[in-house]
Amino acid sequence: MKLVYLPAAIADIAWMRRYYARIFPEGQKRAREHFRAAERLLSENPRIGRVIDKPNVRELVVARTPFSFIYRVNLGRIEVLRVWDNRAGRALLDIE
Repeated sequence: MKLVYLPAAIADIAWMRRYYARIFPEGQKRAREHFRAAERLLSENPRIGRVIDKPNVRELVVARTPFSFIYRVNLGRIEVLRVWDNRAGRALLDIE
């Protein structure tokens, strides 16, 4: 199934790239590999993530990173709503 990144998720990815470039450059390549593996896993298994407290929204943790895909399956595609830094806490998670 096709993954589509919504605007907030695109902004999150840009932030994640800056984070790794500035704070943890030696982990940047490995994080990218884990991120790509999670994308493949999700596209092949759209309902793999756990259901969270928002209607029709799921979460898939990106292995060996502090990030998760927050997504929903909608109209035959996977809409990535956020690429969430789990260290920020759920109270700040703003999704529609």
